[in-house]
Amino acid sequence: MSVSREEVEAARDDPKRANILYHDWEADSYDEKWSISYDERCVTYARERFELIAGRPDQPYGRALELGCGTGFFLLNLMQAGIAERGSVTDISPGMVEVALRNARGLDLDVDGRVADAETIPYDDATFDLVVGHAVLHHIPDVEQALREVVRVLKPGGRFVFAGEPTRYGDVVARRLSRLTWWATTRVTRLPQLSAWRRPQHELDESSQAAALEWIVDLHTFPPAELRRLAHVAGAVDVEVRTEELTAAWFGWPVRTFESAVPPGKLGWDWATFAYRGWQRLSALDRRLARVVPPGLFYNALLTGVRPGM
Repeated sequence: MSVSREEVEAARDDPKRANILYHDWEADSYDEKWSISYDERCVTYARERFELIAGRPDQPYGRALELGCGTGFFLLNLMQAGIAERGSVTDISPGMVEVALRNARGLDLDVDGRVADAETIPYDDATFDLVVGHAVLHHIPDVEQALREVVRVLKPGGRFVFAGEPTRYGDVVARRLSRLTWWATTRVTRLPQLSAWRRPQHELDESSQAAALEWIVDLHTFPPAELRRLAHVAGAVDVEVRTEELTAAWFGWPVRTFESAVPPGKLGWDWATFAYRGWQRLSALDRRLARVVPPGLFYNALLTGVRPGM
């Protein structure tokens, strides 16, 4: 599936339509684009994000919902990590729900799914023990309403965990680094001696269209205090916000942009190992820097809270 310039322009004033258009377009290639897997690497990543903000649970949550599931990355890997036993996935994109359910079947996980708007979650009150999401809140027009819905569908005492939300400062830096990397890579690979590293022009044009849609669907960035306020207003208690990735984001965003600008498969396993280990080392450095660097300067925000009552 591809998207025309006319479709991009038509979606500019309709962020929900833009989200459907972009994520349906990206569904089949999304895991490859973002190096998503369902093996130990991403199981560990998902579990560590969860435990960083919510701690390790004493026992698995019974039923969990992933809001804005994409291909199921966060919930499916958390289920494999033993965080939850049964799952439900929702996304405004039919294409993403289809891929998430396909991934769940391939992993033999107990998961159902529905196409749904995060502002009107189609489940009864007090259905879930846990609601999770990864890089989803910044796509939702009315974040406060979505969080009210999250609290509503949680059982009393149930918890929500959101990770991968861009901070205001972190997003500015990531976008600038990505634009610079794209500009440099697409120009350097015009040189005859580097032509094998240049993707066909129609693929570069499609990537540019995808980037234009990303600008439309990325609706928010969050100062940490604003995420905390929204969760409280939505009715949650025991709200916590943390941030992570400073130098890891400065490294990771150019790496991801470079990967999308060269032909698929060109970089190979050695590159993948370099990228992953580089991110790991810088993430370890960032954990030490968190003691002295203001939280708003980091790229990723994580949010958790609980529905009152037991």
